[in-house]
Amino acid sequence: MAAVESLSELAGPRGEGEPGGVLKHSDGPWLRAARGADELVSHLGPVHSELATAHEGLTDGAGQLSALAELAAVRESWERRIQAARGECGSLAGKLRSVAQAQGATNEAVRSSFAPEVPRGGEDR
Repeated sequence: MAAVESLSELAGPRGEGEPGGVLKHSDGPWLRAARGADELVSHLGPVHSELATAHEGLTDGAGQLSALAELAAVRESWERRIQAARGECGSLAGKLRSVAQAQGATNEAVRSSFAPEVPRGGEDR
Protein backbone atom coordinates (compact mmCIF):
# COMPACT_ATOMS: atom_id res chain seq x y z
CA MET A 1 0.00 0.00 0.00
CA ALA A 2 1.45 3.36 -1.01
CA ALA A 3 1.48 6.27 1.41
CA VAL A 4 -0.42 9.42 0.50
CA GLU A 5 1.75 12.50 0.82
CA SER A 6 -0.87 15.16 0.11
CA LEU A 7 -4.62 15.56 -0.19
CA SER A 8 -4.28 16.40 -3.88
CA GLU A 9 -3.01 12.84 -4.47
CA LEU A 10 -6.36 11.53 -3.26
CA ALA A 11 -8.13 13.58 -5.93
CA GLY A 12 -6.57 11.53 -8.70
CA PRO A 13 -4.54 12.50 -11.73
CA ARG A 14 -4.71 16.06 -13.03
CA GLY A 15 -5.47 16.91 -16.60
CA GLU A 16 -3.33 19.10 -18.82
CA GLY A 17 -3.42 22.69 -17.61
CA GLU A 18 -5.41 21.97 -14.46
CA PRO A 19 -4.09 23.79 -11.38
CA GLY A 20 -4.70 20.85 -9.05
CA GLY A 21 -7.04 18.08 -8.12
CA VAL A 22 -10.19 18.68 -6.13
CA LEU A 23 -11.54 16.37 -3.47
CA LYS A 24 -15.29 16.33 -3.76
CA HIS A 25 -17.89 15.21 -1.26
CA SER A 26 -21.43 14.42 -2.11
CA ASP A 27 -24.10 13.75 0.44
CA GLY A 28 -25.94 11.66 -2.16
CA PRO A 29 -24.62 8.23 -1.09
CA TRP A 30 -25.24 8.98 2.59
CA LEU A 31 -28.79 10.17 1.94
CA ARG A 32 -29.56 7.22 -0.37
CA ALA A 33 -28.39 4.85 2.37
CA ALA A 34 -30.59 6.70 4.90
CA ARG A 35 -33.60 6.35 2.57
CA GLY A 36 -32.83 2.63 2.23
CA ALA A 37 -32.80 2.25 6.01
CA ASP A 38 -36.11 4.14 6.23
CA GLU A 39 -37.57 1.82 3.59
CA LEU A 40 -36.52 -1.21 5.65
CA VAL A 41 -38.32 0.26 8.68
CA SER A 42 -41.46 0.67 6.58
CA HIS A 43 -41.12 -2.74 4.97
CA LEU A 44 -40.77 -4.49 8.35
CA GLY A 45 -43.65 -2.52 9.89
CA PRO A 46 -46.54 -4.85 8.99
CA VAL A 47 -44.66 -8.08 9.74
CA HIS A 48 -46.00 -8.31 13.31
CA SER A 49 -49.64 -8.25 12.17
CA GLU A 50 -48.87 -10.56 9.23
CA LEU A 51 -47.37 -13.11 11.62
CA ALA A 52 -50.39 -12.81 13.90
CA THR A 53 -52.74 -13.39 10.97
CA ALA A 54 -50.72 -16.37 9.73
CA HIS A 55 -50.81 -17.98 13.17
CA GLU A 56 -54.55 -17.47 13.84
CA GLY A 57 -56.18 -20.72 14.81
CA LEU A 58 -53.03 -22.72 14.20
CA THR A 59 -52.93 -24.31 17.62
CA ASP A 60 -56.71 -24.85 17.91
CA GLY A 61 -57.34 -28.54 18.37
CA ALA A 62 -53.64 -29.35 18.26
CA GLY A 63 -53.87 -31.23 21.52
CA GLN A 64 -50.46 -32.28 22.75
CA LEU A 65 -48.47 -31.59 19.56
CA SER A 66 -45.28 -30.15 21.00
CA ALA A 67 -44.13 -28.77 17.63
CA LEU A 68 -47.08 -26.40 17.54
CA ALA A 69 -46.50 -25.40 21.14
CA GLU A 70 -42.90 -24.51 20.28
CA LEU A 71 -44.11 -22.45 17.32
CA ALA A 72 -45.35 -19.73 19.66
CA ALA A 73 -41.87 -19.37 21.19
CA VAL A 74 -40.32 -19.18 17.73
CA ARG A 75 -42.84 -16.56 16.66
CA GLU A 76 -42.13 -14.43 19.73
CA SER A 77 -38.41 -14.68 19.00
CA TRP A 78 -38.89 -13.50 15.42
CA GLU A 79 -41.13 -10.65 16.53
CA ARG A 80 -38.41 -9.44 18.92
CA ARG A 81 -35.77 -9.69 16.18
CA ILE A 82 -37.89 -7.82 13.66
CA GLN A 83 -38.65 -5.08 16.18
CA ALA A 84 -34.93 -4.78 16.97
CA ALA A 85 -34.10 -4.59 13.26
CA ARG A 86 -36.67 -1.81 12.77
CA GLY A 87 -35.16 0.13 15.67
CA GLU A 88 -31.63 -0.33 14.37
CA CYS A 89 -32.58 0.74 10.83
CA GLY A 90 -34.39 3.80 12.17
CA SER A 91 -31.38 4.76 14.23
CA LEU A 92 -29.02 4.15 11.33
CA ALA A 93 -31.04 6.38 9.00
CA GLY A 94 -30.66 9.31 11.38
CA LYS A 95 -26.95 8.68 11.82
CA LEU A 96 -26.38 8.54 8.06
CA ARG A 97 -28.15 11.88 7.61
CA SER A 98 -26.01 13.36 10.40
CA VAL A 99 -22.83 12.20 8.66
CA ALA A 100 -23.92 13.86 5.41
CA GLN A 101 -24.66 17.10 7.24
CA ALA A 102 -21.43 17.06 9.29
CA GLN A 103 -19.28 16.21 6.30
CA GLY A 104 -20.85 19.04 4.30
CA ALA A 105 -20.18 21.48 7.16
CA THR A 106 -16.58 20.27 7.42
CA ASN A 107 -16.07 20.69 3.68
CA GLU A 108 -17.40 24.25 3.84
CA ALA A 109 -15.14 25.08 6.81
CA VAL A 110 -12.09 23.74 4.96
CA ARG A 111 -13.06 25.56 1.77
CA SER A 112 -13.48 28.88 3.59
CA SER A 113 -10.16 28.41 5.40
CA PHE A 114 -8.43 28.61 2.03
CA ALA A 115 -10.16 31.85 1.06
CA PRO A 116 -7.78 34.78 0.65
CA GLU A 117 -7.60 37.07 3.65
CA VAL A 118 -8.59 40.68 3.18
CA PRO A 119 -6.29 43.09 5.04
CA ARG A 120 -7.89 45.21 7.74
CA GLY A 121 -9.29 48.44 6.43
CA GLY A 122 -9.51 46.95 2.95
CA GLU A 123 -6.02 48.16 2.00
CA ASP A 124 -3.42 46.08 0.21
CA ARG A 125 -0.19 45.85 2.14
